[in-house]
Amino acid sequence: MEWIHQILNSDNTGIAVLVGFLLLVGALAKWQLFVKANQPGIASLVPIWDLIVTLKIVGRPGSHILLFLIPVFNIYFAFRVLIELAQSFGKNQVIDYVFAIVFNIFYLLNLGLAYNEEYHGPVYGLSKEEIQEREARYATA
Repeated sequence: MEWIHQILNSDNTGIAVLVGFLLLVGALAKWQLFVKANQPGIASLVPIWDLIVTLKIVGRPGSHILLFLIPVFNIYFAFRVLIELAQSFGKNQVIDYVFAIVFNIFYLLNLGLAYNEEYHGPVYGLSKEEIQEREARYATA
């Protein structure tokens, strides 16, 4: 907690405001995303619950939350879940995966706020062919 005092009481107040802004935007992005996926938006504000709901959206069992506790692997797993989240909304291009990882908060905000983005359903356990088939179904609908 000392580092929070140092940030707020030093010349780095701008950094604290920026971090607060990004946290607020992130919470709004996840709220909208959860609502689009027919999940409770309030879950975006509760730390462990939001991971469980995110895993549910992509189709992973809740027990996979334990994979976030494994050092180093948790980084890979977080990226994997972000990619599966993008796939759950019909984003299957490599550029979408890069955007989801690099521009995480803003990409999720775009998915949540864009009217033309729809939740297509969970993707965990589906083959590439099944994902492409589902994408074709949504393209014709």
